[in-house]
Amino acid sequence: VCESCALRRFSIQPAQQKKIPNRYLGQPSPFTHPHLLKPGEVTPGLSQVEYALRRHKLMALIQKEAHGWEGLDHTVILLSNPTYYMSNDIPYVFHQDTNFLYLCGFQEPDSILVLQSIPGKALPYHKSILFVPRRDPSRELWDGPRSGTDGAVALTGVDEAYTIEEFRHLAAKLKGESNIVWYDLTKPVHTELHSDYMQSLAEIKARNKNHIQGIRHLVQNLRLIKSPAEIERMKIAGRVTAEAFTETMFASKSPVDEAFLYAKFEFECRARGADILAYPPVVAGGNRSNTLHYVKNNQLIKDGELVLLDGGCESSCYVSDITRTWPVNGRFTKPQAELYQAVLDIQKSCLSLCSPGMSLENIYSLMLSLIGQKLKELGILKSSITESPFFKAVRKYCPHHVGHYLGMDVHDTPDISRSLPLQPGMVITIEPGIYIPEDDVSAPERFRGIGVRIEDDVVITEDAPLILSADCPKEIYHIEQICGCSS
Repeated sequence: VCESCALRRFSIQPAQQKKIPNRYLGQPSPFTHPHLLKPGEVTPGLSQVEYALRRHKLMALIQKEAHGWEGLDHTVILLSNPTYYMSNDIPYVFHQDTNFLYLCGFQEPDSILVLQSIPGKALPYHKSILFVPRRDPSRELWDGPRSGTDGAVALTGVDEAYTIEEFRHLAAKLKGESNIVWYDLTKPVHTELHSDYMQSLAEIKARNKNHIQGIRHLVQNLRLIKSPAEIERMKIAGRVTAEAFTETMFASKSPVDEAFLYAKFEFECRARGADILAYPPVVAGGNRSNTLHYVKNNQLIKDGELVLLDGGCESSCYVSDITRTWPVNGRFTKPQAELYQAVLDIQKSCLSLCSPGMSLENIYSLMLSLIGQKLKELGILKSSITESPFFKAVRKYCPHHVGHYLGMDVHDTPDISRSLPLQPGMVITIEPGIYIPEDDVSAPERFRGIGVRIEDDVVITEDAPLILSADCPKEIYHIEQICGCSS
């Protein structure tokens, strides 16, 4: 849908675009970072119109949910993340709460987004307001520039912005019975903002049945289906990560330190424009690949061992999540190749099922059946095993699900059921694995100590699935060609 059609369909009246201040803000702007942002973009590739459309859709969902609450005003409140500290006064690099970010694109801590229904106008009409840290030269000397209220309005396209201290006046007005507040009371994102501004309001509203409602589930419903602009961002993250994997395979040698491959992978992602890694990567050599969340990455990988690397990057607020397994010396042994090919065959079968109407749960069931079949063929499971112990035995060798939703977070929209039928615009991972610990005496000796996982990122379309990580080598022949070039 083109942006002008989307505007007509949702009857959005975008605010008159304000001129971006010609100074540094608290995040890149089209004025200071024209190499990253085009005019009218809030974050790379995502325009003010796209963010306004998201807010509009959220208020339309509230309109549906609020059926039977006629005559009441509605106020949505989302808190930003705080700054987290490594020690004393040394901050971690700031990372915004993704629900807050999804609705406004503002990337500063200690902020509040408010969406308010307009008296006399039906939802989804609303007013969007940001409450942001005030400009403070003494703090900005240490922490860098802040956007301030003028920068926040001009960059994000919200209707109004005020300093964070002014939120107190709005909170006082919301205590009346004519207002329903949509706010996540159970797990506040920013504990200090919650206790300073929201706790007493929430307690008053909670006494009135239905006068405080959670908002997270509605935002996740919107985030589940990606727009064309979001998919473009995820294509970039997938391509960058695939290239980083290829370079890391190429740099493999034996013996090699897991820490070296970690550093190589991160360097190649960042050198191609990634902002950060999406999560601490797993770089697991040999038997350590059978520890699913092994992140110590501090051991030597010996000649003849495989490495399992599960890594992804974040690029312009969207992430990738890819896993590949390869021999550091450039050649699979026969047992390694047998187990690897089994996982690859299963993964391809699962990928072929990524179409509208199927669910992650359906694909998971198929994955378990296929793994069981392969384990019998390889002699890891007895062919005589019956159905009930069969699935228990399969789950011993693959204790995780087939995949998860992907987007701004690695485990995106975690409250959405995996039984939901897939729809065009959803993005998922497909990641079967088989893990045979070295101390598993019930498995044939030749397979012990080998763990293999292969993971790709997939966009559901009306037609064939779009594999975002398609450039990342996974055929045995291609992997051996790349790794063989380095040795």
